[in-house]
Amino acid sequence: MTTKKLLASATLAVGMATGAFADGHEPTTVGFVYVGPVGDGGWTYEHDQGRLAVEEHFGDAVETVFVESVPEGADAERVMTQMALQGADLIFTTSFGYMDQTIAVAEKFPDVKFEHATGYKRADNVSTYSARFYEGRAVQGHIAGHMTESNIIGYIASFPIPEVIRGINAAYIHAAEVNPDVEFKIVWAYTWFDPAKEAEAATVLIEQGADVILQHTDSTAPQAAAQEAGNVVTFGQASDMAEFGPFPRVSSIIDNWAPYYIARTQAVIDGTWESTDTWDGIAPGMVEIGEITDAVPAEVKASAEAMIEAMRNGEYHPFTGPLNKQDGSVWLADGEVADDGTLAGMDFYVEGLTSEIPQ
Repeated sequence: MTTKKLLASATLAVGMATGAFADGHEPTTVGFVYVGPVGDGGWTYEHDQGRLAVEEHFGDAVETVFVESVPEGADAERVMTQMALQGADLIFTTSFGYMDQTIAVAEKFPDVKFEHATGYKRADNVSTYSARFYEGRAVQGHIAGHMTESNIIGYIASFPIPEVIRGINAAYIHAAEVNPDVEFKIVWAYTWFDPAKEAEAATVLIEQGADVILQHTDSTAPQAAAQEAGNVVTFGQASDMAEFGPFPRVSSIIDNWAPYYIARTQAVIDGTWESTDTWDGIAPGMVEIGEITDAVPAEVKASAEAMIEAMRNGEYHPFTGPLNKQDGSVWLADGEVADDGTLAGMDFYVEGLTSEIPQ
């Protein structure tokens, strides 16, 4: 197995080492473009765990390459182009902000297959994939609503895109369901990964009275800030972040990309790859819930586990009416379940959230 880490710069390192098999066949080359460092402890770490699973599964039949800490924009397009020029057969671009660059590069390399994480633009050689993170947010909100003593829950948000807004809504709905007095304070960090900004956001929220911190950013800095503050509950984001357990980190959302990456690589090898859109959650295993620690009261842990099981077997959907929009207008009638189209494009808060979505 050969792995090559390319350098993310204006002039990329060249010369991927690829060894031909005895029968003359070249290994399939699979590239990964990462928005953060592989050691971020969250989002990029879990994508890289998926890459390593591809290596382990396929052995010498596959070579992987990756570039970490690639800014969303022109740099991303250069990195993708470099990978394609150097012979990548399949390229996973793992951040929402890579969407337009993925489409642009794919148009130039019609024989290369591209997979874009969390986006919505597809082409004959571009698939999209994401996970139903909002299922995990519902569990976190349920626990948070029970555990807050100040009734103030802080939320560190990255960018005001539907994925992030869905998560805020799901967490709030389930926190307010068990604690009608709960209030959400939201800080927009405008970054996926910036430990200093994330730590500052956590500190601001704690100073405003939040004793639970949720995050949709990628580093463990909010966990460290909460640990230093003392009696503040946190949840791992994208990865288990178990080093901060059993407290302040009392559970987590874990993104399990490995089965998807293996399946899509196999499809390229088999010649059966087609452009698709995948949006999986707890039931197929793309979203996992990390251990709920004993810092959570036993009855709360039991009810959270029951919710997880109900989502796994299809008995419960986190967006089930009656639910109103923030302005009080009816969104979902009693028992009505949100459709995927509305969720995919969600650009509104639910009733009870008091802040405004940045434009």
